[in-house]
Amino acid sequence: MKLADLDIAKIYAYADYLTWHFEERVELIRGKIFKIGPESNLAHQLMAGELFRRLANFLEKQECRAFVAPFDVRLPRRSSSDQEVITVLQPDVCVVCDRSKCDARGCAGAPDLVIEVLSPGNNAKELRNKFEVYEEAGVREYWIVFPQDYYVLVNRLVDGKYVTSRPLVQEDMLTTEVLPGFSLSLKDLFESARP
Repeated sequence: MKLADLDIAKIYAYADYLTWHFEERVELIRGKIFKIGPESNLAHQLMAGELFRRLANFLEKQECRAFVAPFDVRLPRRSSSDQEVITVLQPDVCVVCDRSKCDARGCAGAPDLVIEVLSPGNNAKELRNKFEVYEEAGVREYWIVFPQDYYVLVNRLVDGKYVTSRPLVQEDMLTTEVLPGFSLSLKDLFESARP
């Protein structure tokens, strides 16, 4: 079966997703299929790898764990059964502090921190939908990294809604309420992830 063989108007579930073996990587957002952009974008890979490395090093010997794509994050709404879950994402980097959410297939429930690194393949519809499902699921912080433009937007969950920071630029330090004590110079980050 090929991705082109699927009916894009249909609503799919995680149970369907588990049966697919495409060359392309896909995500499900509210049952709709979204193709993940090309893996060959060097800036994207360097940035995601550097963020994962910095977070994983900080978290060594702590309860929280950092994960890097491909890593399925299932966001159940009513039930966590494979037939009921219709949102399955592969964030570039995520941090999960409740280890009971992790299983052999990834994460079942909202990570504490999700990081998406934009690449030319990302589109506005995908970004809006991810923002909404991460907010609805209760992801405490959602970072959107713009590697080509050298800035980061931090969305923090306050009373069930995201409050977005001003754009953080190279002169800023990136911190998170999820991981007290973690800080990262954006100048260092962008320089170390430069192709």
